[in-house]
Amino acid sequence: MTSERRTLCVLFADLAGSTRLYEKLGDAQALRAVGMCLTCMREATHAWRGRIVKSIGDGVMAVFDTATAAMHAACAMHMKVDDLPLVAGVKLGIRIGFQHGPVLEEGSDYFGDTVNTAAGVTALAKPDQILTTADTIAALPPALRKASRALDSLSVKGKLEEIHVFEIIWQEPGDVTVIAEDLAPPAAFSTRLMLQYRGAQIILDANRGRVAVGRDDVCEVVVSGKRTSRHHARIEWRRDKFVLTDQSTNGTFVLFDGEPEIVLKREEVPLRGRGWICFGDSVTQSESDIMEFEVLSR
Repeated sequence: MTSERRTLCVLFADLAGSTRLYEKLGDAQALRAVGMCLTCMREATHAWRGRIVKSIGDGVMAVFDTATAAMHAACAMHMKVDDLPLVAGVKLGIRIGFQHGPVLEEGSDYFGDTVNTAAGVTALAKPDQILTTADTIAALPPALRKASRALDSLSVKGKLEEIHVFEIIWQEPGDVTVIAEDLAPPAAFSTRLMLQYRGAQIILDANRGRVAVGRDDVCEVVVSGKRTSRHHARIEWRRDKFVLTDQSTNGTFVLFDGEPEIVLKREEVPLRGRGWICFGDSVTQSESDIMEFEVLSR
């Protein structure tokens, strides 16, 4: 068998706490949970133009041509798993590590220090966490580096010296938006969402599928209301609909045309038809600016 030296980004992802999951849920339900997570990992890998090398128990090994694509895929995996329903009351979570560098390709598998380092940082990751190294951060474009933070120099299994480890921040709406700007997976939906706020219009569609709302300047829609949180809410395309998710302290108020007003508190609702949204106050009583929305079909 011939070997070929290549430069790739290697990613490992696995279900966190799977052993305890089998103990708590039993074989059948735990296996179902593992299967759902593996599906999320595969879908995200393929969407971001990667390749699954192999499944390893409750996880996968995947390779990507660039660190940028691997970073997008890692964030997409977490978002997909985060959307999964509870399994017997248990919230599922995965951990991910990736490393960019030279690998030795033999047949359909990959070997070398890059692979070992990727596996090592994955072992350090906590549930819902993405870890990588300084070398990989250096291979990312400047805009994506903003979505990372340095942790510390840590001991990684198989390495003689400690490695400077970084965490990728995927949970914060502003940072995820920075990540999403650089590369978008193929999308095939014709529905659009029109948002109007303070005289400005925003369209969410195949090219722009997510918007963050809050007082923080990193949000695409900055709301200055006294009861508005820094990262108050997000609106995103999810499968076949646009979903509004509240992340605030005081709630997000939604008034669908012709229906009673509802309030979301750490909850979400699919947007449909047309209506109005207020962040922290009632739509009908607010003195703050109100966002208008309308779901459009082409």
